[in-house]
Parts: sequence; C-alpha cells; structure tokens
Amino acid sequence: MANIQAKDLMKEAPRSPKVKLGGMMILGRCIDKGRATINGTNGLYNFDCPLDNRLLGFLNVKGSDLKAYIAEGHTDEEIAAWVKENGTKKTDAEVEVWNKEMEADNYSTKPPEKKAWLEGENKRLGLDTDGTLFDFLEADDKASFK
Repeated sequence: MANIQAKDLMKEAPRSPKVKLGGMMILGRCIDKGRATINGTNGLYNFDCPLDNRLLGFLNVKGSDLKAYIAEGHTDEEIAAWVKENGTKKTDAEVEVWNKEMEADNYSTKPPEKKAWLEGENKRLGLDTDGTLFDFLEADDKASFK
C-alpha cells in the first residue's frame, strides 16, 4: 500500500455528501472515509457503510475493490474515473437523476422506523424533522467538530 494523504476524521469531518466528484454526490465523502480507514484515522466514520453503498450499488462497484484502488494512492480525479470505468456505465443524465434523488431523500419511502430515526435525529440537531439525510449528515458533522 502507498502512503496516502488522508484527513484525520477524529479531528475533522469528511466532505459533505452533497459535494460532487466526477459528477457524483457521495463519492468525495466515500474517498475521505476510505483514505482515513486505510490510515487508521477514520474515528467514528465507516467506509463501505450504507451511505457509501448507495453510490457503490448504483455504480455496481464493490467497496473492497474501491478501497484497494484508493490504497494505491490515486488522486480524487483518478478514483472518479476508475469508478466510472469499472462500474456499470451511467450517462450524465442518469447520474444527475440519481444525485437529485439522493439529495432529496428524507426517508419518506423507507420503513417507518428508519423514517422515525431520521426525524428524531433531525429534531435533535435543530433541523426540520422532515429534513433530508444529507442535511442530517452535514449538521451532525458540524456538531461533532464544534
């Protein structure tokens, strides 16, 4: 494994899931967590988690394969190109539709207990209880590193 530069996620949050890399939301955050996991600085953040798997599942990329590629020390741009090349091919339009769905997800189509969990977390953080998962993640990151 290469010695890679990684954020210390015990001291700072990974990128917002809203940040686009290679046109895709979640990827930058996923890479930050992957690098930190490889370096042992992931803290409470988990790579290949359910959020990461929404992107990885959409692209049909295995988390273990992505982690191995990240561990080689590639840049963000190289990793974005790699997931596009090694996953199921998606048009820019398909990616944009997926991005919009992810950004708007407030768990309204999830089982009631998952929706109730997100509403409770949003309330705890002072957000609209019907807020999105991305809003929750950003607010939770901020609260964790005040």
